[in-house]
Amino acid sequence: MTESSSGSEPEPDLERQVERAVEEEVEERVGEVEAAVEDTADRAERAEAGAVDARAGAEQARQGAVEAGSAAVQAASLVAPPDDPLLDTAVRKIEAQVDEDNPFGQPGRPLSSRSPFRLAFTAALGVAVAYGLVMALIAVKSVLLLLLTAAFLAIGLNPAVEALERRSMRRSFAVLVVLVGVLLFFTGFGFAVVPPIVDQAQEFAEQAPEYVAQLQDNERIAALDERFGLLERLERLLDDPERIGVTAAGGVLGVGKVVFGFFFSALTVLIVTLYFLANLPAIKAQAYRLVPRSRRARVGLLTDEILSRVGGYVAGAVSIASLAALSTFLLLRILGVDYAVALAMLVFLTGLIPLIGATIGAVFVTAVALFTSVQAGVICAVFFLVYQQVENYVLYPRIMQRSVDVSPAATVVAVLVGGSLLGVLGALLAIPIAAALQLVTNEVLAPRQDRL
Repeated sequence: MTESSSGSEPEPDLERQVERAVEEEVEERVGEVEAAVEDTADRAERAEAGAVDARAGAEQARQGAVEAGSAAVQAASLVAPPDDPLLDTAVRKIEAQVDEDNPFGQPGRPLSSRSPFRLAFTAALGVAVAYGLVMALIAVKSVLLLLLTAAFLAIGLNPAVEALERRSMRRSFAVLVVLVGVLLFFTGFGFAVVPPIVDQAQEFAEQAPEYVAQLQDNERIAALDERFGLLERLERLLDDPERIGVTAAGGVLGVGKVVFGFFFSALTVLIVTLYFLANLPAIKAQAYRLVPRSRRARVGLLTDEILSRVGGYVAGAVSIASLAALSTFLLLRILGVDYAVALAMLVFLTGLIPLIGATIGAVFVTAVALFTSVQAGVICAVFFLVYQQVENYVLYPRIMQRSVDVSPAATVVAVLVGGSLLGVLGALLAIPIAAALQLVTNEVLAPRQDRL
């Protein structure tokens, strides 16, 4: 027992020796690190002192060069005229320290970000740039509206082009087919609407004397005529062909100016739409390059979804307006109302305007039907009242829910704001823009707020 206990005694001594050896090794390493740190600090201090000395030497050299240059200029000024431009240029070059690397002089120290002058200058420059941009946008407002219209039409027609592309048709040919279809529709609308307007104008001109005679037989009109002589002036105007010709000529010139401006704008929109529609993939690819590469894929997916919703909105609006136009055409043909095709096309165009478009078309068609018969007008009024309820609560929600998911309140607010800003075009763009903003809010802003 004594031998075994005495044999186990060296083990603690060995552990203590190992611990002391480790501590000594650690202390030695720490000392080496501290020495290295001190040496690095000393070198940094010497380098900083050298840099300070170098800057001081450079400053002294600069001052010496400036003084030498000033002395040379003073010596030259004794023999040169006082207003010598070469002497002034030499003085400026010396003061600016012109050399081979800086032909226009040494750049000065940048202003501090807290400098009052810099803050005031930056603010004034920002205000000036903002004001200039606003004035420029106002000056080119008409051009921007045409470009915006063309872009909206291109995005709206793009689903039809892509559908033709999926049937193995080249994009250029698909664009041509879609635009030809649109042009054929508007050409047919013109041929359907213009002849009735011309016929009604001619009929009114031929029956104008009869209308005047009927007005004379009216007691209230006769009383007003005795006070103001309105009918007498109207008769003199109708009996004077030259005055009618002059008035008509002025009216024709005004109408011609309006028609020319309309066709010029329509041609511009058509050409720009053709360009946007044919080059839409390239335009999107070029726009995506402006986005950081790490976010390019996500931005591309969001943009494609936004464009898809805009195209879906246009397709849904066209579908709803087409149903309204077809129903109107069938009703007018049954009632025997004239110009059923023209009125149906008018209902189609007004039906594209959100909220109030269908009402405008219904009122116009009902008014025309009243000239055919009171019964036809009443039937049209009842039909449109019932049809608009079906359209608003059955057709519109089912068709639009598949393409544009926008709440009714947001739709009303967006249309009112868009209509007040850009008129009919603003009302047309309001719902797609609201859908885009809602998508960005749900996919970008809301998740970011949830992570905070």
